Amino acid sequence: MQRMILSWLKSRIVTKNLNELDIRRDCLEIINQASIEKFRSAFRGFRRSLHIREVDAGSCNACELEINALNNPIYDIERFGIHFVASPRHADLLLVTGPVTRNMEMALKKTYDATPEPKIVIAIGDCARDGGIFKGSYAVVGGVDKVIPVDALIKGCPPRPQELLYGIVSLLGRI
Repeated sequence: MQRMILSWLKSRIVTKNLNELDIRRDCLEIINQASIEKFRSAFRGFRRSLHIREVDAGSCNACELEINALNNPIYDIERFGIHFVASPRHADLLLVTGPVTRNMEMALKKTYDATPEPKIVIAIGDCARDGGIFKGSYAVVGGVDKVIPVDALIKGCPPRPQELLYGIVSLLGRI
């Protein structure tokens, strides 16, 4: 046990700077610039951390795996003051993944309505954009924008954690 603790103390920090990450800069598509500017001004005014509620609207869980990777020591999203919350009533930002299924349509609307103003909605992945490979299925309504207003989109199937981190932090105006 003592050797293990000493080896941990001797090891270097594994968290990487955002500038060191390999990121496609075109991964972020801003759809509603006015809403994002309103959110940025409120975010600066309160000098608070960002709270995110992640909603799976019917995805294959690939995007969720990448979102969960944001909490590991490599990406460490909490160093930017960004936290995941369990309730939409505590959230400032909604991350929505997957095509919206008919069973999740009402739940997504209720989650959106429960999130306090100002709020931002980011659609994550190609399925959230237009339905992806599930497009045209009897069980799928379509992309997230068919159900709730979307402010930004992070492209990819699934987008890498670097791109998710870049998209969220750049929306805050911290880059």
